[in-house]
Amino acid sequence: MDLAISSPLGPLVIRAQGDAIVALDFAKKRPRTGRATPLLREAARQLTAYFAGKLRDFDLPLAPPGTEFQKDVWDLMREIPFGQTRSYGMLAKRLDTAPRAVGGACGSNPLPIIVPCHRVLGKDGALTGYSGACGLSTKRFLLEFEGALPA
Repeated sequence: MDLAISSPLGPLVIRAQGDAIVALDFAKKRPRTGRATPLLREAARQLTAYFAGKLRDFDLPLAPPGTEFQKDVWDLMREIPFGQTRSYGMLAKRLDTAPRAVGGACGSNPLPIIVPCHRVLGKDGALTGYSGACGLSTKRFLLEFEGALPA
């Protein structure tokens, strides 16, 4: 099941499977979606509250498809507080792996915003790739919105 919502970044499509959210997609235009379940409505409520500046931490059951390594990286990203950033190298060190591997997992994140891959930066705070919406401009918007970058 899926549900489309409006956001400052354009339409977002929340996808659920069973009792968990599995993906959040950026859409070019607002697609037609099916009937909203209570879980999808709650995810929409939390995303709306996030963009209104009233929510900093998502509390949703998540089941993103991915490898165990990707899930480990995504779990670390969920630990990064609102308005803060970490580097690929910092996350890599915690997992005893290479920063490039962490970057690959970030780029495969099926739940952008909810699993905040935008909070992961390159060496020396460099803005590096972002797979959602308009790439780096979307990453910059989210970081500025959270106060992690000067506006």
